[in-house]
Amino acid sequence: MKKQYFGTDGIRGRVGQWPITPDFMLKLGWAAGKVFGNTGRNHILIGKDTRISGYMFESALESGLSAAGVNISLLGPMPTPAVAYLTRTFLAQAGIVISASHNPYHDNGIKFFGADGGKLDDQIELAIEAQLEKPLEIVANNQLGKVTRINDASGRYIEFCKSTVPISTNLSGLHVVIDCAHGATYHVAPNVFRELGATVTSINTEPNGLNINDKCGSTSPKSLQVAVVELQADLGVAFDGDGDRVIMVDHQGEIVDGDEIVYIIARHRHESGRLQGGVVGTLMSNLGLELSLRELDIPFIRTKVGDRHILAELAKKHWFLGGEASGHVVCRDATTTGDGIIAAIQVVADMAQRNQSLHELKAHMIKLPQKIVNVQINQPIDLEKPAIKSAISNAEKVLCGHGRVLLRPSGTEPVVRIMVEGEQAALVNQLADDLAALIKETTTQVSSTH
Repeated sequence: MKKQYFGTDGIRGRVGQWPITPDFMLKLGWAAGKVFGNTGRNHILIGKDTRISGYMFESALESGLSAAGVNISLLGPMPTPAVAYLTRTFLAQAGIVISASHNPYHDNGIKFFGADGGKLDDQIELAIEAQLEKPLEIVANNQLGKVTRINDASGRYIEFCKSTVPISTNLSGLHVVIDCAHGATYHVAPNVFRELGATVTSINTEPNGLNINDKCGSTSPKSLQVAVVELQADLGVAFDGDGDRVIMVDHQGEIVDGDEIVYIIARHRHESGRLQGGVVGTLMSNLGLELSLRELDIPFIRTKVGDRHILAELAKKHWFLGGEASGHVVCRDATTTGDGIIAAIQVVADMAQRNQSLHELKAHMIKLPQKIVNVQINQPIDLEKPAIKSAISNAEKVLCGHGRVLLRPSGTEPVVRIMVEGEQAALVNQLADDLAALIKETTTQVSSTH
């Protein structure tokens, strides 16, 4: 069966446009409550990021869950991976996150975690969608779900994050600038680094409901780069709005992306005998990551884009480390999902242990020139069109087997992502721009025929 509402990372869209509406969220809460109610537990957690619409959807989900007879615990603004962790520790049926991750404030969405803190199986998502088609029936009044608030949620999660690095880890002497994107990590991430001994300067930690991810965070780290250089800090760390992505900046202001973060963690664990298998990347992972891992005799496998696919492949291979350039990094031996804070402190702990800068650590991986262009689309586009396939084939011929070309629709935004990779930066940029122009032209033609 094809899913109607669930995409690659939950349900997401523009606030006020179906299904990102209060009435749908109420019904979704009820449907999820009915499906999870069959597990024998009677408790679901709700966390959210800092979007203004989170209040509205939290209330709607709460009502629906209560109508299904499920007890609810509210976490308030919490990083997505924190909700996964707390779902496990509170032995809840499920965890719900109200977030659109790295998207602007006018978008929102819902992510679910199962009792194990992992992403939901397709069968459960289909079961929830099937329940949505049924009329909403409220349980008897004496069986309605009750609502409580977990006041120490952030403290619990901070301690958990710290527990993922050796107890001897001491970051004293390191000055870290942390960009929280005015999002869900604003009251958590700075404290994790402070309690590990670092000197912390926080930026973009004043959420107002409208400024989440606005020219800041992991998708727009320019302000972090400037701050690190101006403050002469040792490094910078940028999270996205819900804290499941991380991008870092070295002391020279240079970006350290998810591929490089994965490499640094893999190399450190490999040398200390803790890697346990290989590394999982995606079709978008830089070829330099694959080649650099090969030099260390570390196996590397690519999956489709999305941490959901990375997690599935890690479980299948019984491996523990994977990620993608966007900053989704999964340390599966520590937690059940991508976690920006945990990934970052693995890297910084490695810096402290080796007494090396982030710039030195990233230098061991040589990245190939790569350009990614996002082309906005108003409706689905057929990437199998002869003109598009021919253009891709021609670009691959120009690269002479020393690069890659990939076009794919985003699973979270109305864009087509174009990735070109090769040995010559100028050629890579030109090919990516040419393909982007073709997609824009094709999009215009499709729009004019409807």
